[in-house]
Amino acid sequence: MGMKAIFSNRLYKHTIDPDFVTSMDHTLQVFNQAKHFRYQAKVRELRGSKEKSSVSIHQRLKQRYGLNDYYANSAVQEGRALLSAQRELKNMYMRNKKEQINAVKRKIKATKARLTTLQKIKASFVKGTPMFNKTSREQQKGAFFVVTYKHSTRLFYCAYDFEHQYLDGEIKHLKSRLGQLNFKKDRYEKQLIQLTNKVTGVCFGSKKLARGRLTQKSYHAHPERWQKDWAAARYGKMTISGRKDAKSGNFVFHYHPETHTLTFKAIDQCVISLSDVVFPYGQDHVNHAIQTQMNLKDKKKYGKAIGWSLEDHGDYYIVKCLIDVPPAPYLNTSTSTGMIGVDLNVNHLAVANVNDIGQCVDAFTLPFNLEGKTSRQQAKIIEAEVIALVDYAVKHHKTLAIERLDTTRSKVSRPYGHRKANRRMNQFAYQKMILAIQSRAEKMGVAVYVVNPAYTSQIGKMKYMKRLGVSIHMAAAYVIARRAMGFKEILPPMEATEKVQKRSDTSFNHRHPVFFSIK
Repeated sequence: MGMKAIFSNRLYKHTIDPDFVTSMDHTLQVFNQAKHFRYQAKVRELRGSKEKSSVSIHQRLKQRYGLNDYYANSAVQEGRALLSAQRELKNMYMRNKKEQINAVKRKIKATKARLTTLQKIKASFVKGTPMFNKTSREQQKGAFFVVTYKHSTRLFYCAYDFEHQYLDGEIKHLKSRLGQLNFKKDRYEKQLIQLTNKVTGVCFGSKKLARGRLTQKSYHAHPERWQKDWAAARYGKMTISGRKDAKSGNFVFHYHPETHTLTFKAIDQCVISLSDVVFPYGQDHVNHAIQTQMNLKDKKKYGKAIGWSLEDHGDYYIVKCLIDVPPAPYLNTSTSTGMIGVDLNVNHLAVANVNDIGQCVDAFTLPFNLEGKTSRQQAKIIEAEVIALVDYAVKHHKTLAIERLDTTRSKVSRPYGHRKANRRMNQFAYQKMILAIQSRAEKMGVAVYVVNPAYTSQIGKMKYMKRLGVSIHMAAAYVIARRAMGFKEILPPMEATEKVQKRSDTSFNHRHPVFFSIK
């Protein structure tokens, strides 16, 4: 299973010794200040505004903030993780910006082609011999000039009206549009150069809250409220990494499973003891990890680090235990009985149940609606359908197969596409679906296989949709399951596809689909 964070119950401040609360707040503030300093020092070095210090960052943090080795190491690791995350985010922004530039270039090419076509038509009218491209929407029908749109048609009764009322306006509009597109392309290219060369910083506490001091009316009348929220956002969390050679996996935090007591030494050397620290959704995992670590004789060789995180939520604290949870011992990874393929879509999950020889025995959809819902509402709606999906897999003793998609680039690569299609693409909560499926499947002991999604919809449409009497999404789910089981699925040639489709059209009415819809 890997590393997992297990949450504790709420530790309300009014039930804790006031001296402990003061010491914990001081520790949170000093630790986060050290983390901020470590990150900003590295950023200044990368920007070249400050030379690299001859003293290590660990020693600088210890001298500047009075930290011991364990707090200093954790602050350095937190800063290093933040730098790594910023690099990954920068690479993602650069990929998206390149996709935007390519999309604008494609639009410029199409606009130039359209402008050239209209200019040629305009030139033919100037010569007195009107000529039209066979594929253009402008055509001459007898004595009339017709412009055909998707839902309407414009009719001009003479060449003069068509030339001056339509052609001149369209050519002027396209030239203006072309200038706007070139301006946008130049702006995107400059932004790409800035992303490539610039070392971005981080606003600890979030930019939204930093701007809220001047933009939100609630903070105008009560500045102290903003100060409180700002401090909570900047200094409200601390994570101390573990050490595998420690007695209980961590040299700062020590948890006693028998008494449910958590003790640690604060930065001001105050020994804090928190009682009744219970983990409602993982107490057994925490107890097992700590007892196993304490009973080991050779900890340097076989020990495992146990991290701890302390979060301040205003009226109460939350403690997280970061442990390495072993995989479920009864995880079903067998494909001998078949597999269940899942095709993820914006408003439903298409499911196909495949037996051990690659035949589809059942297919259905799990519909949902995410339009107009908040992020938390979307998560709950998806979780409800995922529970039904995994329960279906458990009932049939089969594993799941899903596709690996990259929706981040696809969401920015078609800014000039259909508005409804773009809106539906932006509503596609792919990551939430994947995380929900993996989390639920892991809990229920079901393995999840991830396959390449290339041509799954096309293969399903051409080979299985009409043959099996299912939708294109169910056919794609069928292809995903077969691909995960090791069957070769390739896109058929066009000539063979046309013959199969003709044969399917003549004999489809005489077939009876073998699928049943499950609601």
